[in-house]
Amino acid sequence: MGIDPYDPKKEINKGFLSMPPDRAITGGADRVLSVLATLAQHDRPLSIAALVERTGLAQSTLYRQIALLKRWGFVFEHAGEYGPGPLCLQLAWGFDQSSFLVHEAQADMAALADASGETVGLMAAVKDQAVCLDMVESRHPLRCSFVKGRGLPLINGASARSLIAFMPDGKRQSVLHQIARTIDAATLAALNAALDDIRATGFAVTDGQVDPGVWGVSAPIFQRPQQAVASLTLMAPSTRAADRAPQLTALTVQAAQRISARLQSL
Repeated sequence: MGIDPYDPKKEINKGFLSMPPDRAITGGADRVLSVLATLAQHDRPLSIAALVERTGLAQSTLYRQIALLKRWGFVFEHAGEYGPGPLCLQLAWGFDQSSFLVHEAQADMAALADASGETVGLMAAVKDQAVCLDMVESRHPLRCSFVKGRGLPLINGASARSLIAFMPDGKRQSVLHQIARTIDAATLAALNAALDDIRATGFAVTDGQVDPGVWGVSAPIFQRPQQAVASLTLMAPSTRAADRAPQLTALTVQAAQRISARLQSL
């Protein structure tokens, strides 16, 4: 057996819907990456106390990991709070330049935003969050916006539900097992029923589920049949989407299918 040469196309299979099983953070690399991932997932700087609560690491351990990350430029400190540092910007820029999935989706994202007049985002599941990889904003003064790089809990909204619905069975069950810890049995049953409907129709639609007055539709992007690597999501103010929901849904599904066909042909 040999070692395959690096192929960025294969990275789609391994990365965007990777759901590593929960395990104790024991190694030094695990600890430092846990701190960095926690900082990346929040939209504001965090104090040591907040990091202790979110990572479960001891304060003394956190100070050591923070010192290491600061020395390398991954963390910036201000007034006793910590956030992603300047080297994270270089990583983000590198992702934009080299992401195979983003590159293949951009033309159809732009075309969908132009045809619909609404905001379009490319979403992927990363651990327990739906993360925006790329976006094209609406041209309307009143618009809904994704925040590139921001993650939302992987439970509510068209993006999250589309991502869960089209995961391989094992990964979907792992995610639902985690979600089951935070919701009651009736809500979990309703979620499972909704996921069944989404798999049957091929897309997810929600209205006001994450933010009041925001309508969204999300369709899976496949690299291989039944192997979703991301979802294409269109969002609009509910008042503007009310009379156009079938049209917006069709446009989104067609764009996702074009991206999928291109990925599968490469």
